[in-house]
Amino acid sequence: MAPLPAAEEKNLVKNYFDGVGFERWRNIYGAGPVNRVQADIRAGHQQTINTVLNWLPADLTGLTIADVGCGTGSLTLPLAERGARVWASDIAAKMVQEAQNQARRCRSAHGQFLDQNIEFAVADLEDLRGMYDVVVCLDVLIHYPAPRAQQMLKHLAQCARQRLIFSFAPQTPFYSLLKKIGELFPGASKTTRAYLHPESLMTQTLSELGWQLHHRTQISTRFYFARLLDFTRPAGS
Repeated sequence: MAPLPAAEEKNLVKNYFDGVGFERWRNIYGAGPVNRVQADIRAGHQQTINTVLNWLPADLTGLTIADVGCGTGSLTLPLAERGARVWASDIAAKMVQEAQNQARRCRSAHGQFLDQNIEFAVADLEDLRGMYDVVVCLDVLIHYPAPRAQQMLKHLAQCARQRLIFSFAPQTPFYSLLKKIGELFPGASKTTRAYLHPESLMTQTLSELGWQLHHRTQISTRFYFARLLDFTRPAGS
């Protein structure tokens, strides 16, 4: 599968999540009834969210966190509930609106609506500006080929003061075979183009910038798989 031009690849992702993919993924990220495959993907995604939350302090008061590719807010909301000031962005306007709607309905332990701690934006990953204590990017890099994914990681690293946590679909013989099988059953509401990335390429990209690997884990269910990495910036760098 040859990579598309960068602008075309980005538009493909945006149009999918603002179009036929929105209802599918809103259901998966939600709590309502779903089919067996969607329930499995929901469980895998929630494992990823829970792992990130376990890696972070229980009290995030005073920290700024960028949730890049926030989707419907499954990570954004618990981060805000823990006291973080969150920048939540997604390339798809419908996803951002859904996350914002949920934040307006949820309250923190102090009784404040969570949207008071969140700044929402419809933005591409590379539109991220400023500096944040922690930058998180989950289930985004799978939509982009390796050279673009490397560029994106470098950009995210420039915006993170302390930690950069991200996931990607690892390139292994098993997952490569699984991906080929999945491509035999296309569907308009199923997925965008999916790319697998060698872990060595992802880690090398950040290691060359002076970042150090802090946590590493694999999240796997029958239909969801992600390598989750947590990098820290060494003191004084």
